[in-house]
Amino acid sequence: MPHSSDNGTIFALSSGRPPAAIAVVRVSGPRAADAITALGGTIPEPRRAGLRRLRDGDTLIDEALVLWFPGPKTETGEDMVELHLHGGRAVIAAVLAALGKLPGFRPAEAGEFTRRAFANGRLDLTAVEGLADLVFAETEAQRAQAMRQLTGALGGRADAWRTRLIEALALIEARIDFSDQDVPDDLVSPALHVARQLSEEIGETLADEHRGERLREGLVIAIAGPPNAGKSSLLNRLARREAAIVSPYAGTTRDVIEVHLDLGGYPVTLLDTAGVRESDDPVEQEGVRRARARAGAADLVLWVVEGGAPSSKQVQRTAPTTSLTTEVKNEWIIQNKIDLSAERAQPENRTGNFAISALTGEGIEQLVSDLAAFARTALQVAEPALVTRERHRIALQQTQAALLRALAVASSGGEELIAEELRLAARELGRLTGRVDVEDVLDVIFRDFCIGK
Repeated sequence: MPHSSDNGTIFALSSGRPPAAIAVVRVSGPRAADAITALGGTIPEPRRAGLRRLRDGDTLIDEALVLWFPGPKTETGEDMVELHLHGGRAVIAAVLAALGKLPGFRPAEAGEFTRRAFANGRLDLTAVEGLADLVFAETEAQRAQAMRQLTGALGGRADAWRTRLIEALALIEARIDFSDQDVPDDLVSPALHVARQLSEEIGETLADEHRGERLREGLVIAIAGPPNAGKSSLLNRLARREAAIVSPYAGTTRDVIEVHLDLGGYPVTLLDTAGVRESDDPVEQEGVRRARARAGAADLVLWVVEGGAPSSKQVQRTAPTTSLTTEVKNEWIIQNKIDLSAERAQPENRTGNFAISALTGEGIEQLVSDLAAFARTALQVAEPALVTRERHRIALQQTQAALLRALAVASSGGEELIAEELRLAARELGRLTGRVDVEDVLDVIFRDFCIGK
């Protein structure tokens, strides 16, 4: 990737969608100061706001606060300017149009400010990913995890591992390159000791049950059961809005409906699935197939039946062809519509067995409380997870594999082979943070960034 200054000076709206009280337009690049002199006159003192009247030629656009950030100690590592405008659409459009007329200026692409920060060494790749997760965080737990990545939780650890690994590699290479000179005979043993320690530490990091990825993506809870048991009504009650169509006719839900919830600070994706039953309708058959597939992969299944109806396990024993799946790792039985019967056998509400009315809300509070506790238990760990993306996991797995190969070939005394495996391990750690050979992953990482970030 060429140095960012070769790509001109970029600008974009970096605040939320207008209209708003204030809008922030950011400028970054070698000619960023021209944005102030061309539109607002004099440049204010660095990092101190100055009130300026912004003009496009003779036309007064707005009265705004202007901030000047000379590089390299800026977010992007370049000269930067921020224009704090009144947040009307016409004001923003006029300022962006005026900037677009300046020589060497162009609108920023999605994620380009952050990409320049990476190119100029202000952020490593794990911090970039943490920033992206911070922007899209929907719950407190996701925000905290993203902030840890942004501030170097994994990147700092990976750099420390790589430093130790390179020191170990230097011992092996000294033994190879200067074997005929006055160097200690046994340089291999301390290097292998480091490799063994690193392999164990990386193994401990990977043995986290994928909790970092699960927190980032959210738990999946599927609502399933026979037709007309009140699954969509339960989804709407939990979502506190009409996310799914509720109808007295069986088979209304044909596809999987998703709703994202914040339960006690933890992210949950709630799925409303098609009623599980035998049907000659090919569309409904596809809905049932999708219901089984999604619920089978869910972290928790809420099997909804009418009060007094058989549970899914009873259904499996009596009619296997209509069951959800032969094996569900976590399943709670939700006896719905208890408001319809004056003489109903209500089970004692406890985790895994609930009597509720999705219509009136009876029993819902306890269900929500237990769902939040389930999410907290599933996602909370004594120590925060370092690995939050599959890319991290693959890089660390490949690093550990190379270390183990280095230890394995040590028995044959092949110093050159040991050095090669240690070099491969160091390269994988470098790819993790973006120090080496990551051009192939950059476009994927920055693809989902918003413009102006």
